[in-house]
Amino acid sequence: LTGVPREHRVYQYVLAHAIPGDPRHLLHTFDRWSRRCEHLSCVGPVKGRIVERLVAERAPRRVLELGTYCGYGTVLLAQGLAPGARLYTVEGNPEHAAVAEKVIRLAGFDEQMVELIVGPSAEVIPQLRSKHGLPQADFIFMDHWKKFYLRDLQLLESHQLLAPGATIVADNVLFPGAPHFLQYAKSCGRFQCRLHRASLEY
Repeated sequence: LTGVPREHRVYQYVLAHAIPGDPRHLLHTFDRWSRRCEHLSCVGPVKGRIVERLVAERAPRRVLELGTYCGYGTVLLAQGLAPGARLYTVEGNPEHAAVAEKVIRLAGFDEQMVELIVGPSAEVIPQLRSKHGLPQADFIFMDHWKKFYLRDLQLLESHQLLAPGATIVADNVLFPGAPHFLQYAKSCGRFQCRLHRASLEY
């Protein structure tokens, strides 16, 4: 009714209520908005704890996120990285990317730690090494359009962007679902697969 996109509304709320430079408080502020005001397609706190645990276990140096949206997942990933680690996050929607950029910087992460790349993943992935300096990723978080999961995984493989022993975390593979991605990951013989069951966000 206001004509202001939902993503801008949540950013104004976060700007007014979150503590700048405090990633955890910023995420809690997002969660409060999503529970009380409007649903956002963010990872949320339940699945977020799974992602946090995996990042802590793997201690990745080069992280790739596909699907930045408002920056919730980016902040979640970045807060768990060791000094010197770098996160590349890819968002195809320029309006969402503009909000995410402000959220990421508000959380306290500069461009040396988190690089936001705007463009379709199918165009960005082949350029990650030559244009953005990512030789290989050892942790990949997929949370963009589910129909692109398989295509983008195969792009990462064909451009040799998966480090040996890389971890790939893909959200929402059961609902709304990414059946072709799951079938490929289980049957191609190159991956060990594990499903983490969790409730939907919020």
